[in-house]
Amino acid sequence: MKVLVTEFMDRDALKLFGADAMVIYEPSLANDRAKLLTQIEGASAVIVRNKTKVDRELLRHAPNLKVVGRLGVGLDNIDVDACRDSGVDVRPATGANAISVAEYVICAAMTLVRGAFHSTEAVIAGGWPRDNLARGGELCGRTLGLFGFGLIAQTVVPRAKALGMSVAAFDPFLPPDHPAWQNVEACDAENLISDSDVLSLHVPLTPDTRNLIGASEIDRMKAGAVLINTSRGGIVDEIAVAAALKDGRLGGAALDVFHSEPLPAAEAAIFADIRNLILTPHISGVTKEANIRVSDVTVRNVSASLIIETSNQTGV
Repeated sequence: MKVLVTEFMDRDALKLFGADAMVIYEPSLANDRAKLLTQIEGASAVIVRNKTKVDRELLRHAPNLKVVGRLGVGLDNIDVDACRDSGVDVRPATGANAISVAEYVICAAMTLVRGAFHSTEAVIAGGWPRDNLARGGELCGRTLGLFGFGLIAQTVVPRAKALGMSVAAFDPFLPPDHPAWQNVEACDAENLISDSDVLSLHVPLTPDTRNLIGASEIDRMKAGAVLINTSRGGIVDEIAVAAALKDGRLGGAALDVFHSEPLPAAEAAIFADIRNLILTPHISGVTKEANIRVSDVTVRNVSASLIIETSNQTGV
């Protein structure tokens, strides 16, 4: 059994495959398509994050492929239809990084609502901007809106509640009798956008969610509201966000994902000289602890899928 790993993970988890597996760990393959297409030949499984494109071209080079293990939950880099057509199982590490993303959301919300944590350089330089920074707010008493209410967004709820926030959410795919709705106000999309003090996005990138939050949606948000995107780039119109921050319509924004990743300097220039802005390189779900959990879950998912495939072939 050949297992190809094309992006970084906790290597200790690979020991779970056992001595009989030939595991090739080459995180550089995500950036070397030609080498990837050569290495994938003969592989029964491939483990990827979000940079490796699993498409029909790759599948043609991997006739023995049985399963794709995703170190995370987003599937926009994986052609799920092509995998299904080729009989390839797709196994995301559902829930394994939920805590890390939830903590990022709370940390970003607290930082942006307070609006005071960019003063280090001024204080070191002998400044004392107390009057300017003493008007920040508290999360307690504010409304957190969760656009999309899957497992990660649900993990945010108790953390927000512990800080005294009220929580509202929109998710047309979660049944109204699901227990997650307990103590959470179910809203339609328009009311969620207009009523939230902090709006956090938790949806996949699809044709329906591309540019979900643009200039018109930002205009409907509360004056001074905060926007957080940890889901996928392309869901938020970055130019509109930059403009709204510059003219004060938005009180702050935290963007962990971008339309282009890595974000080219020419595109990032729109955010220059904007205060109360957090830009991070797609790391909300990546911590030491989450990497261990995600890696462990992914290896177990892949192993289970290969066992099922073997059982099906042998008729066991």
